[in-house]
Parts: sequence; structure tokens; C-alpha cells
Amino acid sequence: MGKTTQFRTYTVRDGLLDEWVDRWRREIVPLRLAMGFDIGGAWVDRDRSQFLWFISYEGPESFARRNAEYWASPVREAMNLDPDDYLLRTEERTVEEEY
Repeated sequence: MGKTTQFRTYTVRDGLLDEWVDRWRREIVPLRLAMGFDIGGAWVDRDRSQFLWFISYEGPESFARRNAEYWASPVREAMNLDPDDYLLRTEERTVEEEY
């Protein structure tokens, strides 16, 4: 399969942005990397309480299949991290690199 990249925007519940970023960095990023994903960067928009990041996967499986494996993994389950506890809204865009 070819490389797939998603640009994700999360609107975070009031007062939880820093906690979300900390948990994302400590728990989500290491597992995503271990499962073959690349993180292209992450940003915080404090005025909008938003967290924005790029995630890519290029491997023998589709992005969707590998993402499903991530969510089903015992390590992910052990995080006891429900995104709904932190996120009001999520937006995922599949994008193509031009430059």
C-alpha cells in the first residue's frame, strides 16, 4: 500500500488541553510509533482549545486496517484513555503531500 497521511484536528474540553497533550505524548505517540505510524508534528491552538497533528502510515496494510489494529491492541486498551473524556469534536482529513 502507499503512504496515507491524515491531518487531525481535535477540539478539547475546557481545561483539559494540557492534560490531553501530556497523555498523547506519553501514551499515544510511543504506541503509534511502535506500530509503524509516523507523526509529522503536533500543534496546539490555545485560543480554540484545539490540538492538531499529522499521522502517516506506509506499509503492507491499509491505513484503516493498521489503525483498527492500533485500537484493538492490548497496550491501547491498558491505557484506559477514552478520547470522549477529553475531546468534544474530531476532524480527520486524508491529505496528499505536495511539497
